[in-house]
Amino acid sequence: MLDQLNPSQSEAIIRLPEVMTDPETASMRNARIDDEPATEEEERAVAASKEWFQNNQGIPFEEVVAECGLTMDQIRGGKDAA
Repeated sequence: MLDQLNPSQSEAIIRLPEVMTDPETASMRNARIDDEPATEEEERAVAASKEWFQNNQGIPFEEVVAECGLTMDQIRGGKDAA
């Protein structure tokens, strides 16, 4: 099954145990679930987003990162931007 994954999926599988055992993410893993009801404004924003994606292609994360002047290595490693 692993042979059938594309490179980004393989990377996610490799990172999963790191994320699951990282003490810095423990607070997020153990955080209380946000059970606050969505506001009408939030629901309108979600509906607008879904409609946009029906008619448009999303922007790859790597492209957004590059537009911010960062590299994926900096994002993955948490390194300071040079």
